[in-house]
Formats: sequence, structure tokens, C-alpha cells
Amino acid sequence: MSDALQQRATGLGDVPPARSRHAGKRSAVALFEELVVTGTATGDVVAHDRATLDERWRGEAETEKTAVVAAEPFGDGVAVGERSSAGRIRVYDQQTGDPRWQYATATDLGAPQRPSRFFLPFVADIEADEDRLYVAARRYERDGECRSFTSVVYAFDEAGDIVWTHDTDASPIGLDVGDRRLAVAYNRCPGSHQHGVVVLDAETGAVRYQWDPGTDSQRRVGDVSLVEDGVVVASHGDHCGYRLRDGGAEQWCVDLATPTVVGDETVYAYPNHVHATATGAVFVTGNTYPMDGRETTSLHPREHTALGYAPDGECVWTASVGGFASELGVDGDRVAVPGAQHFRTRDAEAHGLRVFGTESGPEATLETDGIVTAVALDAESAVAVTEPVVYHDEGEKRGTYRLLTAESRQ
Repeated sequence: MSDALQQRATGLGDVPPARSRHAGKRSAVALFEELVVTGTATGDVVAHDRATLDERWRGEAETEKTAVVAAEPFGDGVAVGERSSAGRIRVYDQQTGDPRWQYATATDLGAPQRPSRFFLPFVADIEADEDRLYVAARRYERDGECRSFTSVVYAFDEAGDIVWTHDTDASPIGLDVGDRRLAVAYNRCPGSHQHGVVVLDAETGAVRYQWDPGTDSQRRVGDVSLVEDGVVVASHGDHCGYRLRDGGAEQWCVDLATPTVVGDETVYAYPNHVHATATGAVFVTGNTYPMDGRETTSLHPREHTALGYAPDGECVWTASVGGFASELGVDGDRVAVPGAQHFRTRDAEAHGLRVFGTESGPEATLETDGIVTAVALDAESAVAVTEPVVYHDEGEKRGTYRLLTAESRQ
């Protein structure tokens, strides 16, 4: 994506600017044939005409301190998930914006321990197939140094009735559905549940198999992606990428961002995302951290990096994604990565949206003033939500809260 290509943007209102460190998702976006639907940091759901970006309809939040953090097409509707005291799932008619049904996950997760952001019930991810909506929701608690989670994975039918649930005391971070399977990634396992990946039968919710990197810490898995005969996993526990056969047997393991000596420090980065198809897999890593404490002046050589792997586990390309990526937008063998803060270097020139092919690597880049925090992709377009940011050591506000669209191919 170059500046010469046609781009359109529309404002989404005013929000407090992000700071140097990312503070969790507060926006979401989904693409439809005629619409772009955006979930906002103020809890509204706004549908814009895809061609003109004129507003078509709007659904408003019912409670304060609500952010829409997930959005997914569901049949001829759109499903969104909140971070809020209720942790609602809302489903709207795609064309009219009429509410169809909603469900408060706090009914099962419980009320927030505190009213602050990270303690609010949180819809971590939403996926859909032809007739089911799958939702992963969690709630966090802390008592001194003891952290705990309550979480539920739901399967809803089109009417909003619960078909089955899968409950744990771990923290789900991502879902993928296909071929009657639902893969669930758990990034923290501080309780009795000790499996970073669980593959469920999508029809019944029964456990097909479970897998774990076998590490000692609470950190387990950052993301999971289904392939025809297994799954590909981005492991938080050991900072590696795995290809598993159905049943959980390991086919290959690759070093993504394992502890590395840089200067006089040993640092690592978390592999946070993965998207895999028959042609290969793309992993995306996050921030650098030292082995001791949280502060470091060193940068891991593979932080904020997209890495493309062939089906046999050979690394075929790598490329920078600029800053922290909160999610991936995917369309077949293509991946869109939103680039947000690089809180250690605070390089504003790294903000932007990048598109990669699983086999070929970098395809396009779109630079932005603000940080990019949500993205969706299809064969014709990429759409992104940009947010303003103020870095703590600079004081300058960069960017605005807006919806941005661009042609995804020349």
C-alpha cells in the first residue's frame, strides 16, 4: 500500500490518547460486502458504507466504561464483544443495525473485583462458522501476588441460545474454528488448568485433545491456528513456534524469540500471533523483555517481527511490523498486521499497517500518524482503526481516532 493508492478515512470521535505502553484492546473492526463495522473505545458500534464511509447505523453501549474489543461477521449479522462490567456479547442485524440478541458473560464470570480496566470481564475473541458463534470470555482477579482467572468458551446458535460451554480457571487469548474443530489458546494458566491449547469438538464442546509447551511459568500460548491435519501454535512458555498433528504430536518446533544475549543482558520476546494455511505460517512477535525485571535498554533481534515458515518448518522470510500488534486481520494466505507503540524506542515512524503473504512475505505498507490497533482484510480492501498516542518522554499528540480504508492490492 503506497500513499498513491486511494485511501479514505472518517473520524470515530474523541478518546484519551494511548500512552507509551499499550493498555489492552479498546477497538475492533469487521468487513462486510457493503459495510465496515467498527467497535469503539466508548462502547458504540458504528456501521459505515464501505464505498463512501457515510454512517449507516449505530448501536450504543448500555453501561459506562465499555469498550468494544472484538467484532466478527455472523451470518447476515455482526457480533461484537465488550470489555465492561457486564462483558456483553451483542449481535446486530448487518443491514439495519437492529439488535438481535445479547448476553452478559458476567452472569457466568462474576462481577469485576475492581472497577479498573484490567479487572472488567473481557471478551477475548469471537469466531463464527455457518451456524454457530464461538466466544472466549474471561475475568481477572488479584490478591497480593496471587493472580487468578475465571473463563468460559461459549457456543451460541443463531437465536442466541447457548449450545455448550467449556469452563476453566485459565486465561483464553485466541480462538480458531474449522472442520468441526474449535482451537482455544490459553496464555496464562495459574490454576488447575495446565494446557496452553485445547481443541474442542465444535458441535458438542467435547475435548478432542490438549497440548502444552511444558514450561514452569504461568505463561503458555499466545495464539493458535488450525490447519487441515492439526494446529500451529505461538508459544509464550518457551518463545517457540510449533506445528502439531491432530492429537497433539509435535511435527516441528522453531525458535522464534527465545532468550538471547544482547550486550550484557539476556532478553526475549513473546510470539503473540500466528496464522497458518496449507502454504505456510506467519508468526508475529511482541515486545522485548529482560530475564530479570521489566526494564531493559536492549532489543531482542526478533522483537516486533513477522516470520514466514514453509509447511516443513523452514523459515523463508522475516520482516519488521514496527510496533506491538494487538491482533491479525486474515484473508486466506494473506495477513494484515496493525503496528502500534514501540514503547522502548517510541519510534513514531513505525506506526502503520502491513500486509504479508504467507509464502512471499511483505506485500504492502501503509504509514499512519497514530497507532494502528485493529484491522480487517479481504481480497479488495484493508481497514484499520487508528488511535492517538502521546509518548511519555515527548508530550506530542500523534494521530486521531479514525477508521481508515485502503485498497489492499495494486
